[in-house]
Amino acid sequence: MKDHKTQRRELPVTILDFAGTTTAIRLGVATIQLHDDLWRVTRPDGEVLGYVERSTTPAGHRFLAKRMLQRQRRFLPIGEFWSMDDAMDCFRF
Repeated sequence: MKDHKTQRRELPVTILDFAGTTTAIRLGVATIQLHDDLWRVTRPDGEVLGYVERSTTPAGHRFLAKRMLQRQRRFLPIGEFWSMDDAMDCFRF
């Protein structure tokens, strides 16, 4: 009797040099830091929900949450916040 072993083929993976390698999961969504002031927000399965963009103002950092509208292929600003946690809360719903 022959021993049938299943060979597993590795699929090629593209890693972007500018993309962060650390993923943080909080409040049921994951964030991937793309550069110093931009994070991609996804579901844990990888579905993109939107982005959070940080800007500097005289009063401190602000965080703009933008929801990705996939069917319309555009972003909808959903709020500007003083903390990253508050901006992330928008994507839970």
